[in-house]
Amino acid sequence: MAGGDKPREECGGFGIYGPGLDVARLTFYGLFALQHRGQESAGMAVADGRTVHLHKGMGLAPEVFGGGVLDLLRGHIAVGHVRYSTAGASHLMNAQPLVFRYAQGIIGLAHNGNLTNAGLLRRRLAAAGSIFQTTSDTEVIGNLMARHGGGAVEESVVQAVRELRGAYSLLILTEEKLIAVRDPFGFRPLCLGRLGDAYVVASESCALDAVEAEFVRDVAPGEMLVVDEHGLTSHLILPSPRRAHCIFEYIYLARPDSYMDGFHVHRMRRKMGHQLAREYRVPADLVIPVPDSGISAARGYAEAAGLPYEEGLMKNRYVGRTFIQPEQSTRDLGVRLKLNPIRDLLEGRRVILVDDSLVRGTTSGKIVAMLRESGVRSVHLCLGSPPVRYPCYYGIDTANREELVAAHKTVEEIRRMLGADGLYYLSLEGLRAVFGVQGDVFCTACFSGDYPAEVPAEGWHKLTFDMGGGKIWEPVPVGV
Repeated sequence: MAGGDKPREECGGFGIYGPGLDVARLTFYGLFALQHRGQESAGMAVADGRTVHLHKGMGLAPEVFGGGVLDLLRGHIAVGHVRYSTAGASHLMNAQPLVFRYAQGIIGLAHNGNLTNAGLLRRRLAAAGSIFQTTSDTEVIGNLMARHGGGAVEESVVQAVRELRGAYSLLILTEEKLIAVRDPFGFRPLCLGRLGDAYVVASESCALDAVEAEFVRDVAPGEMLVVDEHGLTSHLILPSPRRAHCIFEYIYLARPDSYMDGFHVHRMRRKMGHQLAREYRVPADLVIPVPDSGISAARGYAEAAGLPYEEGLMKNRYVGRTFIQPEQSTRDLGVRLKLNPIRDLLEGRRVILVDDSLVRGTTSGKIVAMLRESGVRSVHLCLGSPPVRYPCYYGIDTANREELVAAHKTVEEIRRMLGADGLYYLSLEGLRAVFGVQGDVFCTACFSGDYPAEVPAEGWHKLTFDMGGGKIWEPVPVGV
């Protein structure tokens, strides 16, 4: 997995319809708040009623939009995007939004998620004469809209998304409108906010907070929102067979201060720590987190277990996620530069180390080794998620299954590999109990292999085509 042990959210989006506002600067602030969702490229399209202005580049949002760029992006509608790519697909041509000109005008399109039938659609469109300039599945969506472009843009969107399978949260801009669409399962998050008379749509509520917009609600699965000079309208355009919100958003991907689909992220992570302590009581002197993703769960564990909580690992916050590269030698050095133990606090102590998840295991092993070198008496690793045994096909850059350590090793084998005195995963039943909802409203396929929507045929996840949110696969019906 590119970038270390953690799953990578593929991207984040921010859109605003705000006549009289500096929508480019507000979009920049929103993207800055969503930077954790994508650090390889950033882009923004701004419409002024007549045309669409586009600027995008590789790197972090402040790098891409520095040097007075925002002053040139004039208009009253904007869509912005931050992106991760899979290994080998970090190219400016795939940075979003993508802007297209078709029979009805200009559209700017930003996408978060994975289309599991993008390969099939791409070949069909190419055979019918469509030309592709990127390897992004977002371009597939744009071509579908053009194929159905005989009427209003809203009708083009509806006809296009009816052909899509998999996960997508879409932000679409025209010269005069802002449109948002969420797939019928609600895999990836999307929320609506209000800033005076302006409307804002974003991947997470923390982006609304960044521009002082009021959170209104989450966009419903299968819903299309349209904002124009007449205001906001809502259209339920696709039936929702079931809800399948990505549970990894709550475990790791989302910012702790975000609120999505009825749950506050920090509160749920803290409850995961409570549940871990109920499932596993380990003799220890103190609880420490792997910063930053393990902090909330570690606090919860310490509270429930009645143990002291300490920050025993100091994080160098000038080392971003993209600093750690896929090469093992660079990754090993990156762990040392990113985290450093506090020896005086740890020496001679029995430590419970809490992290959100374990995917490949290499980084966790390095952390355990560092704690050993600091003189701890014992280190028990507690994880706020079940074992990750299956790839994600709906918008997270998880490794191929061969690289998922829990897919081919027992818990005891992983413990020995890490060099820990104990290894404890939150149970899937315990994770579900944390949310206390009636019925299954989450996608937990990465733990169970129970995929709620179409999944790719075996082996297609190894293709090198990259999409706006991942790779291109062929679909097969669930259960085949």
